[in-house]
Amino acid sequence: MRLRPGDPVPARELDLVNGPPVPLPDPGRLVHLQFRRFAGCPVCNLHLRSVAARHAEIEAAGIAEVVVFHSPAGELREHAAGLPFPVVADPDRRLYREFGVESSPRALRDPRAWPVIARAVPAGTWYVLRRRERPPARSPHGGRLGLPGDFLIAPDGRIVAAGYGEHAGDQWTVDELLSLAARAGHDAAARDAAGRVP
Repeated sequence: MRLRPGDPVPARELDLVNGPPVPLPDPGRLVHLQFRRFAGCPVCNLHLRSVAARHAEIEAAGIAEVVVFHSPAGELREHAAGLPFPVVADPDRRLYREFGVESSPRALRDPRAWPVIARAVPAGTWYVLRRRERPPARSPHGGRLGLPGDFLIAPDGRIVAAGYGEHAGDQWTVDELLSLAARAGHDAAARDAAGRVP
């Protein structure tokens, strides 16, 4: 079942592979909860490099990044070591099911994914050869057919925006994320103003 803006997210703490647990929702800021594919996925790494490059800008906009993979913690830990944001291992796909993020052959078969794959594989190979990244497992836990998902969650636990990827490379860009966060802040201010007694 897919979640929509306005749906609630139950409060919990997420255990990380690269730090102490983090709250979801975060009482002080928006959370961008990203569902990626498997540890070392070239398409995921290409995307996460773009997020890492603008991480300070994302944080300045009041957004906490949290990234979920369907890989076991032991497999994921070495891939998450250099990332500047929290990474969650969900090998049983509990969070994936809760948020309605699926797997499908269209992840790789959709022609819209092919240009992203064509950029990601050479870039990933370059990083692996220079030992800046680790290669993916030959048979990744959970397979290679996961679809991405993006959720922007307000401090009160409400989903502000939800994005379900139609193929492996279909995720929010940093610019899209910042635009959604700015709109969420504007909408929250409008709600507050409407609720004030003159």
